[in-house]
Order: sequence, then C-alpha cells, then structure tokens
Amino acid sequence: MKIALIIAQNNFRDEEYEVPKKTFEDAGFETTTLSKTTGICTSKFKKTVQATDSIDNIDVADYYAIVFIGGPGAVKFHKDVEAHLTCQEAINRGKVLAAICIAPLTLVYADVLEGKKATVWNQDGKQAEIMTQNGADFVDQDVVVEGKIITANGPMAAESFGKKILELLRPAIILVGKS
Repeated sequence: MKIALIIAQNNFRDEEYEVPKKTFEDAGFETTTLSKTTGICTSKFKKTVQATDSIDNIDVADYYAIVFIGGPGAVKFHKDVEAHLTCQEAINRGKVLAAICIAPLTLVYADVLEGKKATVWNQDGKQAEIMTQNGADFVDQDVVVEGKIITANGPMAAESFGKKILELLRPAIILVGKS
C-alpha cells in the first residue's frame, strides 16, 4: 500500500512533508517521495530528503493516494504539465488526491477543483481569489474534504491533513487487514 508524496526540489515545507509521512508510515503505508527530478531535495528549513523518482515517471495506478506538499517551492508545480496530468489521472482512477498550503493551486490549474470546495494557504488573500476565479469554492478552514480530494491551508494543519487522508483510505486499510 503506497502513497506518493510530491515535493519541490527546493523550498518544500518541512512539517507538511514530515508529519503526514510519519502518519502514513505509522498506519502501515509505504511512502514514495517524488519531485521534478530524482535526487536531493532541500526543505525551507534546509533539511534534505531524497526524491527516489520523478513526477514525470509516476504510475498513478501504483498508489492509493497522491499528495502534493506545499512550501514556497511548490509554485513550480502550479503550471507544470506533468503535475496536472498526475492530478487528472488520480481523479480518473478514483485515487485520493491531496494538497496542502500553496499546493492546492496546482489542483486548481489542473482543472480538478471546478465546482468543488477546497482551501489553500491564503495569508495574503490572493490564493482564495485565484481559486474562485478558476471555479473552485474556497472555504476558509484548515482542512477541506470534497469527495476524494483533500486540501489543507498550511503547516499548522499538517497533522489533521494526514489523518483525513487516512480516513479516506480506511477501506483500503481494512481490505488488506491493516485496521
């Protein structure tokens, strides 16, 4: 049972990666870290992690959930064709699709949030406007679940974000005897 964590090569947000990753692994899921390219990725607070694969090579069918991690570097995925195709395929395959902080804008630009409730980091007020201009229904909450799409608004929501993803994956956990 695998979950894909997609991070920026530089400036992903530490807590938004580390807290859900630990939550998933503690529940028995295997996590795979992906970025634009394989290799070392550096967080906002200068920690390094290894991206073992590239988003260009992702096989969405191999994962129960696709999770886009936020942080300043996540803006690189907002207009990224491979990120958009990954989001669209996750929806088409009925996978859980999640994004935290600024990363929900990647989902907006991938056209998977039209007519759906979602949240985003909105400290400057501009992200909510982008969401609504692109057809999403912005909700000012820490975590928003709309079907199999989960969005969260920043590092303070990282723990509840990870737990909400696990709640949606509960049928898969039960199916393989990991309840």
